[in-house]
Amino acid sequence: QVQLVESGGGLVQAGGSRRLSCAASGRTFSSYAMAWFRQAPGKEREFVAHISWSGISTSYTDSVKGRFTISRNNAKNTVYLQMNSLKPEDTSVYYCAARSGDRIATMTPAYAYWGQGTQVTVSS
Repeated sequence: QVQLVESGGGLVQAGGSRRLSCAASGRTFSSYAMAWFRQAPGKEREFVAHISWSGISTSYTDSVKGRFTISRNNAKNTVYLQMNSLKPEDTSVYYCAARSGDRIATMTPAYAYWGQGTQVTVSS
């Protein structure tokens, strides 16, 4: 069982930066692959980034490549999403998610554990 709590959301101007954190409970955090998803009003939840349990392998959706960076600190049971050059279209509730296994997965049903989400609003 893994419990996830996101933090770091807020209001930021276009072009600015924000770092999201996701703190996980449980002693087996390092055995889970982690991901960030986001959901804008009226839209489906979409994949943003994935990181393997070791942190060696990462993957991003095309719209955030070169701007967002996912990382993790297994000693602190925390995964991060550094967001740079933010755009108004990045405005969403951001969720972290965990899954057993290490292969990249971009679909929400692949993830068994979810946080409550943190709102990021980018003003133009």
